[in-house]
Amino acid sequence: MYDTDPAPGRTARTTTGRVLLTVTGLTTMCGAYIADWNDTHVFNPNWPPHAKFHNGQTMSTGLALGAATLYFVWGRRPWTYGTLQLATACASAYWITQMSSILYPGTAFTDPGCSRKAGQPVMAGVTLALNAAAFVAEKRRLRAARTGA
Repeated sequence: MYDTDPAPGRTARTTTGRVLLTVTGLTTMCGAYIADWNDTHVFNPNWPPHAKFHNGQTMSTGLALGAATLYFVWGRRPWTYGTLQLATACASAYWITQMSSILYPGTAFTDPGCSRKAGQPVMAGVTLALNAAAFVAEKRRLRAARTGA
């Protein structure tokens, strides 16, 4: 319906939307490891093993969703509206679930006494805004290419 990319096997077209989704995909893949692979999370002796399990699960989820984003953005398939939707959903899911986690009883963005500021809401908001901008830009570009406008 909205195909504009070259045939499979040829170089994928670089666009602003694809670049933005690539940036947020890479951020999703690496962000939790940068933030959590330290003594406040993974190596925190005060955390019980099951809490560390869930931290590892969260980091692995970000890695998987970021990799899926890159797969849908740059994989050898036509770049369609449906593929754009999948890429944007993968790029956004981690950040949406991160923001929703504050709604559970007893949660906080940082631990008491932690010297780090609560940057998660800002990072999630910026990432989701970039994903929305990428989606809108690519949707318009695909529509224009389809109609020849």
